[in-house]
Amino acid sequence: MKQVKIIALLLIAFTFIEGCKKEETDIYYNRKYIDEINAARKDIIFFMSTNYIPGGTFAVAREGEILYSEGLGIASKDLDVPVNRNTKFRIGEVSELFTALVYLKMEEKGILHPDSTVQHYLPGLPEDSYKIPVRNLLDHTSGIREPWSGEEATKGLNVPIQQGFSYFINDSLNAPPGLFELPSMFNYNLLGALMEKTTGQSFENILKEYLTDTLKLNNTLVDNPVITIKGRTDFYDHSLIASVTNAAFRDMRFSAPSEGLLSNADDLVKFGNAILYSDYLTDSQRENLFKPNILLNNKPSYITNGWMILSDRSGRRVYGKSGKVPGGGAALLIYPEEKLVVAGTTNLPPLSEEIPVFNLASHFLSENSSKDAVSPGEYKQEKSTVPEK
Repeated sequence: MKQVKIIALLLIAFTFIEGCKKEETDIYYNRKYIDEINAARKDIIFFMSTNYIPGGTFAVAREGEILYSEGLGIASKDLDVPVNRNTKFRIGEVSELFTALVYLKMEEKGILHPDSTVQHYLPGLPEDSYKIPVRNLLDHTSGIREPWSGEEATKGLNVPIQQGFSYFINDSLNAPPGLFELPSMFNYNLLGALMEKTTGQSFENILKEYLTDTLKLNNTLVDNPVITIKGRTDFYDHSLIASVTNAAFRDMRFSAPSEGLLSNADDLVKFGNAILYSDYLTDSQRENLFKPNILLNNKPSYITNGWMILSDRSGRRVYGKSGKVPGGGAALLIYPEEKLVVAGTTNLPPLSEEIPVFNLASHFLSENSSKDAVSPGEYKQEKSTVPEK
């Protein structure tokens, strides 16, 4: 039965691809990895076709060098604008990784301290429940509840981060801090409020000052729906019958630290490379970035500083994060021992599966993908033709 379903999906995808208009896309690649790249592109096209995704960006880097980067499909169906490698997408919960790294730099400067409580920085919070150490916000071990139905999709306009935590601040904690993990966007929204309070700056300016300007992440910023942002994709969602529609309006600036950033695959891969190689992080920070916490019953956490600690099917250690919001999705993987970074972004959240970054990584992890040292002359940037809806 499973084989029949797979064959049916393949037939649907190939029929879809054959009926698609051919569109030029923006691609950059290393010729030495052409076989791996072709295999990865087949996975990408199949994924986009079966999930009816209008457009996306995908990138792979090894040992600090980008081997493959491409923008595929359509950024605006209304205006018939194609995606390129600089197109900006909503990345959902992957935003947490940027916020966590900003926190580490603020901790380094003594602006925030992991053992200080949230109340130390925001003294107006309820006395009985919000004595939460800052470190518990980073790892989703604060005990703060998950959003209720409708809270994640609030359509409020111009709601600042400092007011965004009013949704939950008067509710009791689900558990004392540090006992177990309960992922909630409220943890990082509250962390963003602490950053603004202690610096007197907006989170948008903090992000630029502490991270994106330094690492030259030119396509990563807070999504602001009331201003023009060059290169921002249109946003799409699925209707009740799974057809592609324009996503409902959302102003996610109040949740920028947790899910409200724009970025793309190139910037996500640069971000991963910076974690592996850049002197932006000290050796101590890099060592502790992925160090699990010990929770109730001496169980190690699977989330640390926003990252999930994972293993692939072959038992390789992997650090990863994925995110979905109306109008977009993203995923980022780092294989630290293999020095491989893989990322993808889309302008529509997938129907039933995640962006296939593990599949893409697998093509570059095989013995056949072991190449000599990268030579700048082996790279090529061009326009290529792939199916596009």
